[in-house]
Amino acid sequence: MFKKILIANRGEIAIRIARAAADLGIASVAVYSDDDAKSLHIRKADEAHALGRAGVPAYLDQARIIEIARTTGCDAVHPGYGFLAENAVFARAVSNAGLTFIGPNERALDLFGDKIAARNLAQEVGVPVIDGVPVRSPDEAMAFMARIDAPIMLKAVAGGGGRGMRPVRKSNEMTEAFARCQSEATSAFGDGSLYAERLIDSARHIEIQILGDRHGDLVHFGERECTIQRRNQKLIEVAPSPWLTDALREKIATSALELARAASYDNLGTFEFLVDASGSPESVFFAFIEANPRLQVEHTVTEEVRSVDLVQAQIRVAAGARLAELGLDRPRPAQGYAIQARINLEKMNEAGDTTPTGGVISAFDIPSGPGVRVDAFGYSGYRTGAAFDSLIAKLVVHSNAPEFATAVAKSSRALAEFRIDGVETNIGLLHAILSHPDFVADRIDTRFIEKNLGVLLKASGDERRRLYFEPQAVDAPDGRAPVHRGPEGTISIDAPLLGTIVSVDVAEGDPVRPGQQIAVLEAMKMEHLVTAPCGGIVRELRGRKGDTLYHGDPILFIEPAEIGAEAESAQETIDLGAIRADLAELRNRQAFGLDESRPDAVAKRRKTNHRTARENVASLVDDGSFIEYGSLAIAAQRARRSLDDLIRNTPGDGVVAGLATVNAEHFEADRARCMVVAYDYMVLAGTQGQRNHKKQDRLFTIAERQRIPLVLFAEGGGGRPGDTERLGVTGLDVPTFAQFAKLSGLVPLVGVVSGRCFAGNAALLGCCDVIIATRDTSVGMGGPAMIEGGGLGVYHPDEVGPVAIQAPNGVIDVLVEDEEEACEVAKKYLSYFQGPIATWTTPDQRLLRRAIPENRLRVYEIRDVIHALADEGSVLELRAAFGVGIVTALVRVEGRPFGLVANNSKHLGGAIDSDAADKAARFLQLCDAFDLPVISLCDTPGFMVGPEAEKTALVRHVCRMFVTAANIDIPYFTIVLRKGYGLGAQAMAGGGFHAQTFTISWPTGEFGGMGLEGAVRLGFRKELEAVADAVEREKLFQSMVAKSYEVGKATNIASVLEIDQVIDPVETRRWIIRGLESCPAPEKRSGRKRPFVDTW
Repeated sequence: MFKKILIANRGEIAIRIARAAADLGIASVAVYSDDDAKSLHIRKADEAHALGRAGVPAYLDQARIIEIARTTGCDAVHPGYGFLAENAVFARAVSNAGLTFIGPNERALDLFGDKIAARNLAQEVGVPVIDGVPVRSPDEAMAFMARIDAPIMLKAVAGGGGRGMRPVRKSNEMTEAFARCQSEATSAFGDGSLYAERLIDSARHIEIQILGDRHGDLVHFGERECTIQRRNQKLIEVAPSPWLTDALREKIATSALELARAASYDNLGTFEFLVDASGSPESVFFAFIEANPRLQVEHTVTEEVRSVDLVQAQIRVAAGARLAELGLDRPRPAQGYAIQARINLEKMNEAGDTTPTGGVISAFDIPSGPGVRVDAFGYSGYRTGAAFDSLIAKLVVHSNAPEFATAVAKSSRALAEFRIDGVETNIGLLHAILSHPDFVADRIDTRFIEKNLGVLLKASGDERRRLYFEPQAVDAPDGRAPVHRGPEGTISIDAPLLGTIVSVDVAEGDPVRPGQQIAVLEAMKMEHLVTAPCGGIVRELRGRKGDTLYHGDPILFIEPAEIGAEAESAQETIDLGAIRADLAELRNRQAFGLDESRPDAVAKRRKTNHRTARENVASLVDDGSFIEYGSLAIAAQRARRSLDDLIRNTPGDGVVAGLATVNAEHFEADRARCMVVAYDYMVLAGTQGQRNHKKQDRLFTIAERQRIPLVLFAEGGGGRPGDTERLGVTGLDVPTFAQFAKLSGLVPLVGVVSGRCFAGNAALLGCCDVIIATRDTSVGMGGPAMIEGGGLGVYHPDEVGPVAIQAPNGVIDVLVEDEEEACEVAKKYLSYFQGPIATWTTPDQRLLRRAIPENRLRVYEIRDVIHALADEGSVLELRAAFGVGIVTALVRVEGRPFGLVANNSKHLGGAIDSDAADKAARFLQLCDAFDLPVISLCDTPGFMVGPEAEKTALVRHVCRMFVTAANIDIPYFTIVLRKGYGLGAQAMAGGGFHAQTFTISWPTGEFGGMGLEGAVRLGFRKELEAVADAVEREKLFQSMVAKSYEVGKATNIASVLEIDQVIDPVETRRWIIRGLESCPAPEKRSGRKRPFVDTW
């Protein structure tokens, strides 16, 4: 074991290492810069020595650090994190000096200090990575961004900790972002090399803690989640991740171990991954991004939940101990949750920019209690500076409870006990984050702060709970020098924040224009531009490169002058009608997706009597209401096609999609909202590509969040094999299908198809509540190529699933002649879910008195009854060709929307078979999901019976009507037109004659436990058989039936209150409306009412 360790670091991590060394009986040596002479870590070590320089350069002075280590008799050097912790040159210098570097071997430092080399290793061992390339200039980064047609992240090749990183979402951001990243990387790591990779916008940041020994053994201590970040800087860390499934957790940990093993890793290290948060954790993409071959800031949470001292373990394996000797040779289970909150001296503005704060700490009182730990170096009277990171303390809270929310509540309370006075901190922001319902419910990604910035800033500024006494007035000096006034007649340009000057870009005597850049300041690892507020002449420079300034300290003084007036006058003559080059470029690019730019493709559509996707969208939505999402997308095929080819021939990647209104002339704006997603058959035959999946994922998420009805034009050939750019291998991890299916029961889903619709397109179509199809449609879960590939034969596309099959079997709800009619039907269908209409026409209700034949055995057309009962032109029948024993339709009565089910006496005399029961049950689910009241027109002898019927699993199918009806809570009105027999009648009445809102009958109604004729034959068999003469027997039979009819007629049944009333058919509409008005209005819902609407 070592005798003495030099700690080549400062602040709380130096204190943490000194304590671990002391516990192991090892002496420690601290070092400090000139401006760190009052830092608390000096007192926590056994001895301390000055580095002889100020600021960060002091802690990067390798020669001086090694000199102190040797002269003080140290036999090891611990680098902590940051500074020289990942510097392979330093590690070699330590070894060459006869000392032990407490960290991984130099080869591992070389490897993981180069993100490109680390990425290459990951690919070699089969660990997934994100698409990326090294870039030497903004042009190269732009080329990569154009190739992937997606936002990118610029990253420093060397180092870590979020320095030298910036997302670039627009091309005009590239030059500035590249310059800032390169400057920050050079300043922090001495290497300005950059790397560009695809930006995963909705991500969760997961890292695995690895420990290896010098003998080839490795172990992992599970994961930490570091998703809560501001500008790529971690703020809150959690262990373990409450979001990961056990299976995904194991996959990521296994990937980390494979990488570590391939690198012969032999100390403490962290392997970081991004996980796509847009999908579910059961089937999600994850990718290795980098490894940090050192101790992490957030190691604390792992220590708490795994009951391990990682710093001691790091020291002991560096001294040669085996993991088995330490009892660390196998993973330890996590106990509860631990949360670390980084307490920084900083403040955040409304743009999300963070600036450091400083001054003298007048009070520093830390929380305490079981499971509460504070790693800090602040104290009362400590004067902070701007040369270093703004971190002042780490609050670590551990809860053994299995619920994440318990740990969050405990952390929030501990924050309320933390008192720091005299300087501004981010405690308010941390408290706002911990209190946000999405954080408590673990609905987060790496843009959580960015997305919720306004709410968090407001909450952080609100009065919060403080579990300590507020301080009295404190008159503490801030240590700042008196303010310099500058030459007479000048004004000062001051530092906008506490920071260090990176460059001063003007000299004394220079003229400056309003808005001209005059200096760059670095604070909290980010560079900030300082611009001139007015024109003038520089008369005095106060700041120099390397100077640390407080907020408000002068950088320079200028004498105001009319510099730039010519430019201002030029602006007054700008032609507001002129089109700038960038706008012209945009217009030209967008034009490729318009029909007029694709005359040949449009002509092909005309030959098959089809419209274009844009024509269908225009036909569906209200004029001028459509806003399109993602029109600039192109197919992910850059590896096999030129960019120009893709722009011209794959606009929108084959999907036209966006938001609009439908039927706005009849309904308020909120009810007219609609989302439209239309596959464009003119682009790669409407197939599904990586980009159009991503576009749909975005829109389906919006539809779920905002509860917007959705119309899908689904014509297309399914999955596209030709895409060359995808994050995974098979493309099976796309969330599109699950995300769309989640909308079922939440918002109305309308599927429209004309032509061919196979595989993935058909899968989306089949999730819709209603499918509207033209007569030339062919729908199938596999197209001809898939069928042939499966060895199932060769078929023409039109043979796969024509409407002659798909309408009678129930797949298609509404069959129409062409796309124009399809759009009209879609608008009509949506209208029932948009609410009542103001005007309607009532058919002559006297027709209902003659609708039922006087001959009780004669069939009739139930659709005539429906059309006479409903408002004129309001009937939309669904699945007319399937389950024909029951008619299901959407109707209006006095302008109000209803669902309607009715027995069809022309099929099996109105008996209910399996198909009819399925059809009715699903229709009731649809009505219940969206609070449509139901009208049931009952005329049934009961359920179909007999051996042939039972072959269709009749028992299960017909009972769906009972189960569904028993679990709905919508107004349900049953009108018995004629036959109300047995279980079938009970099912039509929603489970029983008293199960729903009301059950009434027309005078033609007749009731019984079974059909009257059957009941007489069975009940009076002996009496009938006793009559030998056939004629006399028939007379007796008819007389018995007549008597039974008298007993079972509607008026008699109503007299014993088995039904609620017998009415004149003319009164039916009045009963329905009065019944509806007697029911409470549906409650406003923030979520779904039913889990989903059954697709069958």
